[in-house]
Amino acid sequence: MRKLPALIALGATTTLLLAACTDASKNETDASPSASGSATFDMSSVAKDDAIAALVPAAVAADGKLTVGTNAEYAPAEFIAADGKTPTGYDVDIITAVATVLGLEAEVQSADFTSIIPALGSRYEVGISSFTIKPERIEQANMISYFNAGEQFGVQKGNPKNIDQKDLCGLRVAVETGTVEDEGAAELSATCVSEGKKAIEIMRFDSQADATTNLVGGKADVMYADSPVIDYAIEKTGGQIEELGEVFDSAPQGIVVAKNDTELAKAVQQAVQKLMDDGSLEGILDSWGNSAGALKSAELNPTS
Repeated sequence: MRKLPALIALGATTTLLLAACTDASKNETDASPSASGSATFDMSSVAKDDAIAALVPAAVAADGKLTVGTNAEYAPAEFIAADGKTPTGYDVDIITAVATVLGLEAEVQSADFTSIIPALGSRYEVGISSFTIKPERIEQANMISYFNAGEQFGVQKGNPKNIDQKDLCGLRVAVETGTVEDEGAAELSATCVSEGKKAIEIMRFDSQADATTNLVGGKADVMYADSPVIDYAIEKTGGQIEELGEVFDSAPQGIVVAKNDTELAKAVQQAVQKLMDDGSLEGILDSWGNSAGALKSAELNPTS
């Protein structure tokens, strides 16, 4: 994953943003800004496909539910709606549509990002949380591609510190723990040190919301996240932050299924492909302003 979190009333007030910076241990809905959903896709247009539904393992189909793990802190992909409890976002809509095609009802549960893959097959039947497809993840889980996203940096509006994307050495870079950007920041820091420069001060947060609010509040110099996250943060903070440089290292993201559950993985793959073929997946993403990331082929454990 590279994944903006739930910012309930993100940009509502500067005071709320700064409160999140000083007390990151608070609940997301209390301490961090948030966004409410704005999708317009008609989910009633998605229907069960009997042939694909027949592929669902009996143990999964028994209760009529598809239990889903997501880290609901990464708007617009997955975050908590303005009611303070309901997961929303394009990933939530996509997995809801997948479940419908499979003849199931999606039961989406919020979880720590790093806990989702280890809990597949026990607590969760599938996971969707902006998981970037990487070889090391494919070793741990089956991954079905559906979306393409890049990485990007964000800074305070006007870039008051005159930060150069090509030289982040010695700066404070905010990331969400366990993301591709977390790993990328560590690699950039190692390069700084090898060149005799100051290491990057990596500010790791369990919540992307805290990363965003620390940037807005000035405790972080740079935020490093997925490109859709940066775009959405700019919108929902009322332009208090801006992009730094271009999008880079674009890569597919995937829905995850337990490594030993090949049957369910293939059923999910076919459901995603159906949503691609009939235009539903692109329609869902378009309603969230991210149709450019829609893939045309749902691949199981793609190697490149």
